[in-house]
Amino acid sequence: MNTSLVILGSGYTARFVLPLAERQYARVLATSREPDRHLSHIQPDRRIPFDLTQRDTWKNIPTDADLLWCFPATPLNLVIAFAETLKLYSRRLVVLGSTSAYTTDSSIEYPPPWVDETAPIDLTQPRVEGEEFLRTHCAAVILRVAGIYGSGRNPIDWITSGRVGPSHKYVNLIHVQDLSATCLTALERFAPGEVYNVSDGTPRTWKDICRMAQDRWGIQPSVEIDGASTGKRIANCKLLLLLSSAQKSLAHVDLYRSLEQLHSEKAATGGAPSRSGSPAGC
Repeated sequence: MNTSLVILGSGYTARFVLPLAERQYARVLATSREPDRHLSHIQPDRRIPFDLTQRDTWKNIPTDADLLWCFPATPLNLVIAFAETLKLYSRRLVVLGSTSAYTTDSSIEYPPPWVDETAPIDLTQPRVEGEEFLRTHCAAVILRVAGIYGSGRNPIDWITSGRVGPSHKYVNLIHVQDLSATCLTALERFAPGEVYNVSDGTPRTWKDICRMAQDRWGIQPSVEIDGASTGKRIANCKLLLLLSSAQKSLAHVDLYRSLEQLHSEKAATGGAPSRSGSPAGC
């Protein structure tokens, strides 16, 4: 492995990747369009100004570092030009994608069928098109990530704010700490061109999650949702094999226990508001 890592697009997940990466790499750098504004928690010499749409910032990316790509790989023409300029095919590259890439959301079966990495993807989505270019032309590893939650991003807040409500739709989630560990494992055990679903492996319906919030904390959903979508059930068997090869495992497989921990954390901090977040996004 390389001794340096660059995190391209340092948002929510990057905050949790950084401390883990510093145990694995001698030097970890992070990028932002406005690094001094958004990366104040990082030492100044480790902040890099970078914007895919601003070609003059591409030169700021070291040519000899591993890369963790944390923003949508779009537009395709710039993804291609950036990949050629930085010679991405010659280094370890892990890209965070989304389970929304799969096209099986319209299934009439209920519960919906399990979706593994062989399921068809929707190449009409610009970010999926960009991810596939990076996978097939630059040997990138693609992590198709379920809804991210954790400290500062609590699914219970999505219920109280009306972003979600009780429905029979299945949702797949992954704790940000498990996602961060997976990112580092994917870099360490780099398998060019592979795809991994990143989910806790236990899909749940929003109706069940809302019921849990009501039973334990008296939280009432602020909206009623009666949509036709069944959602997906994301299989994570391949991810578990990857983690096992590195003698690791998921730490947050019990969603309800993790939500209890987040609730206790929020109470201990005086009910500090969560950062903006939703069942998707890095």
